[in-house]
Amino acid sequence: MPVSQSTVQLINHLDRDYLRQALERDVRAGLEAVPKQLPPKWFYDATGSELFSRITRLPEYYPTRRELAILREHAGDIVARGGADTLVELGSGTSEKTVLLLDALAGAGRLRAYMPVDVDAVTLREAAGRLAARYPGLAVRAVCADFEHHLALLPRTGRRMVAFLGGTIGNLGPDARAVFLKDLRDTLNPGDTLLLGADLVKDVGRLVAAYDDEAGVTAAFNRNVLHVINRELDAGFDPAAFDHVALYDEVNDWIEMRLRARRAMRVHVAALGLTATFAAGEEMRTEISAKFRPAGLSRELTAAGFAVRRWYLDPTGDFSLVLAEA
Repeated sequence: MPVSQSTVQLINHLDRDYLRQALERDVRAGLEAVPKQLPPKWFYDATGSELFSRITRLPEYYPTRRELAILREHAGDIVARGGADTLVELGSGTSEKTVLLLDALAGAGRLRAYMPVDVDAVTLREAAGRLAARYPGLAVRAVCADFEHHLALLPRTGRRMVAFLGGTIGNLGPDARAVFLKDLRDTLNPGDTLLLGADLVKDVGRLVAAYDDEAGVTAAFNRNVLHVINRELDAGFDPAAFDHVALYDEVNDWIEMRLRARRAMRVHVAALGLTATFAAGEEMRTEISAKFRPAGLSRELTAAGFAVRRWYLDPTGDFSLVLAEA
């Protein structure tokens, strides 16, 4: 009996104008804010993505290893409890970890479709092609979209499990998380599930070390946002004039990454007709990464309309996956 061919479809809800306008809007708002701040999404050009890949292999950076350990041990149980035949992945990137879930779905005889969602159409297309070759008969519908703004545009076919892995939920502050989780719940049908990766509160020294490695890879990653702004918006940042700062805010239970100006300076951003002034020692926040306690995150999910079905922790208790049902 012949094996059916996989199909690959790319649905693009973005264009260069959208991304350019979003960058301009975020940089203008961030440089005019007090204190200054930039959203972490702009770390990830080709250089930034490669630097982050290196970060995930650093001895200090535990989240990727811990999440993989959970998936290796529990993917079969996650799939069995979820009952899905369609996997949707937000911020899919290269889809490397997703293979563990797809293998489990295929092994259970329920794998029909995979929908990776990311802003990078090139990475999406490459990942979709690899997975279509690995899983004969799989329908791959890759969606190029900004999941913070385009959840309502995602395909709604099949019984879905939405995977949001890597602890990326922590990049959203509490108010933004509440909106995101509610908007996501509104796109799901009863019985659809969310598989959410969340880093847990732990020893402060280990948390800070994960974002301030001895080799300086995270520092280069942090400064890369300035290279992106220089290139895309004709700005005059000197990345070497900024120190990388990582600290833990125990009130909010999150890591903050900042860039601290080594000297007073004025930076012109030609594309915006804007000049930003930095005092010596002034810090600009470039990322928050919230760390969670299971009871608190369960309350957030419940408030958004989810029923928490199962928590999965790695053996060290560092990281978690939570399965919640719409």
